[in-house]
Amino acid sequence: MAPRRAACLLPLLVAVASAGLGGYFGTKSRYEEVNPHLAEDPLSLGPHAAAARLPAACAPLQLRAVLRHGTRYPTAGQIRRLAELHGRLRRAASPSCPAAAALAAWPMWYEESLDGRLAPRGRRDMEHLARRLAARFPALFAARRRLALASSSKHRCLQSGAAFRRGLGPSLSLGNDETEIEVNDALMRFFDHCDKFVAFVEDNDTAMYQVNAFKEGPEMRKVLEKVANTLCLPASELNADLVQVAFLTCSYELAIKNVTSPWCSLFSEEDAKVLEYLNDLKQYWKRGYGYDINSRSSCILFQDIFHQLDKAVDESRSSKPISSPLIVQVGHAETLQPLLALMGFFKDAEPLRANNYVRQAHRKFRSGRIVPYAANLVFVLYHCDQAKTSKEEYQVQLLLNEKLMLFHHSNETISTYADLKSYYKDILQNCHFEEECELPKFNGTVTDEL
Repeated sequence: MAPRRAACLLPLLVAVASAGLGGYFGTKSRYEEVNPHLAEDPLSLGPHAAAARLPAACAPLQLRAVLRHGTRYPTAGQIRRLAELHGRLRRAASPSCPAAAALAAWPMWYEESLDGRLAPRGRRDMEHLARRLAARFPALFAARRRLALASSSKHRCLQSGAAFRRGLGPSLSLGNDETEIEVNDALMRFFDHCDKFVAFVEDNDTAMYQVNAFKEGPEMRKVLEKVANTLCLPASELNADLVQVAFLTCSYELAIKNVTSPWCSLFSEEDAKVLEYLNDLKQYWKRGYGYDINSRSSCILFQDIFHQLDKAVDESRSSKPISSPLIVQVGHAETLQPLLALMGFFKDAEPLRANNYVRQAHRKFRSGRIVPYAANLVFVLYHCDQAKTSKEEYQVQLLLNEKLMLFHHSNETISTYADLKSYYKDILQNCHFEEECELPKFNGTVTDEL
């Protein structure tokens, strides 16, 4: 078969690629996967917007949002692995293997200089999110209200913050400098500053035992052998990381360019579930419930959120203007996931492990549903004029990805601020970042802690 004919197979391969892979891309998922209505109207507040309203006597005082950056390009490491796999296919492609020939003919357009930078789609993610939040909370986003905007030092986060600001138009004030975005890695990249997390999890290969075991397990072996067979390669020439980079290329093409990539044709929906679990295992053990330090390191951010809420309550009680009605901070999936774990959300009865893939088919911990691109966790503090008691005067709602969350202590979507603080009393009073993150003084190895 001539190379030209092989290239012509690309549309055919894309056409027969299994539908519905987009729901299994984990942290590389499009925001539209959790809010499908946005695919048709990116400014829609969704089918349940009206039901989310509070009684008319409650007015929002403060909104505190922690955002993940918008859609980004692959990192340099992912691009290198893709280049390695693509180069291997180009060298080995044969007319007798149409799938490999078609992928060899695919134009490799990713360059290492892109290295995790915000894609144009990511800027639109942020602009549209800003406009939806402004439509949902018009009183807070009214003209001449102060917006405090902060970001991690990463370029994709700074650009996401700037895009969020642009989405609001010229009416809001940022204080003295309209373009200033505060860089605050202490809050947005707390994990980098936590010595215990870095030593025991980030830089400790044994911490990822479950992830590595799943890579070598029967589910991944089956996917690997199938992909190798499709590409007419010996299974020994592939590994879990190369299979995963092929799968993630499918996700990047969908998120960045809104196209179904020919790389998607390598995977069925069942394959996608296995690869999603691999991604979720990494998130669980590195950013979620796997080790206590993952979530405990986020208490510096959690406490700062409540410090600002406390300040707004105090100002309201003193009949002072709210000094910070809007606080928006842009970070990473690694910022949000530990914070949500600290708060106890999406915790399964059984830990995610390499050997319980089947039992975890209906798990709560699915990173693509929790922290897709442009994920957002929003605290909204309200003052209720007609409250029956002083305790009920200040109330809170919590939204994840623009959907109301049920509070653990009440199983309701609204809580008095006093009850919420009481529920998290231990974290607010006893979780001290310096102490949590201090390396213990003992002579054992890091595996002793794990």
